[in-house]
Amino acid sequence: MSKKSLFLSALLLSSSLAAGCGDGTNTGNTNPTPDMATAPDLSMVAAPKDVVDTAVAAGTFKTLVAAVQAAGLETTLRGTGPFTVLAPNDAAFAKLPPFLSTQLLTAPYKTELSLILTYHVVSGSVKSSALLGKTQDVASLAPGGAKLNINGSNNKVVINGNINVTTPDVEAKNGLIHIVDSVILPSIVDTAVGYKDGATEFKTLVAAVTAADLVPTLSGPGTFTVFAPTDAAFAALKTSIGDAKFNALLADKVKLGRVLKYHVLGATAYAKDVKTGMVDTVAGGTDKLTLNVGVAGVTISDSTATAAKVVFTDLPNRNGVIHVIDKVLIPANLAL
Repeated sequence: MSKKSLFLSALLLSSSLAAGCGDGTNTGNTNPTPDMATAPDLSMVAAPKDVVDTAVAAGTFKTLVAAVQAAGLETTLRGTGPFTVLAPNDAAFAKLPPFLSTQLLTAPYKTELSLILTYHVVSGSVKSSALLGKTQDVASLAPGGAKLNINGSNNKVVINGNINVTTPDVEAKNGLIHIVDSVILPSIVDTAVGYKDGATEFKTLVAAVTAADLVPTLSGPGTFTVFAPTDAAFAALKTSIGDAKFNALLADKVKLGRVLKYHVLGATAYAKDVKTGMVDTVAGGTDKLTLNVGVAGVTISDSTATAAKVVFTDLPNRNGVIHVIDKVLIPANLAL
């Protein structure tokens, strides 16, 4: 085929795809910007397949497909749906720290990986025409229904403030795919709400964060490291100090806020970055923690005689990281 013929064929294919986008409704945004232009990677898939096979056929979603399989979500995403999938391509996954993208595909991180991936999925077939021209919060299929903030102004779609839909409205037989340029991570609070891995849950922590009015902070744009006590850790504290004192702590917003802030560092520190020494917490003042890195892992010393153990590390979030601990940390001079 001559170069001229090849060019004409490509032009005809591009025109056909452009005509197929949207649902025919005139939204006033009929001339997509380059951010919303149809890219060739998924457009070459001729016949509608389910969302998984559509991604496989494209060839540029190898990490996403591997992640879906590792999280045990393949059967779900091959189901009847319909689903709208915000699909990060391989280049999007490459933006994550290399150790993290590799670690998330291992068995111990299946729960976290599933939570992250379902945060990329919305129920129903939501076309770009339903998103343009408005700003809205849309519930994802992540446990707890963590919401995505979708801004459709300026003739493009932006997720959670900085993640762009680069190719909209790729059809699959059980839904739609919108390609995005970054992996979409839930907030620290959304992770705590949706995380359930065997006996590891954070229901009491979430209730405490809510009672202390810290949800906006830990859902916001800041960067944090949270040492998150499990429900079992809170239950152990309740047993130690008694029901009355425990309930009084949860009811005292100021005191509870201090305890919770004592679990938070003001910067993101993955496990590989943690070093032995004293660190400041967002509680401020003398409310510092002492981290001890040893062969058996990391322990955290507080004002009590018993150190907390870090039992699981590196749950990534868009505003920081969570490390799971087995004890509630108590600052000095806190009357319980």
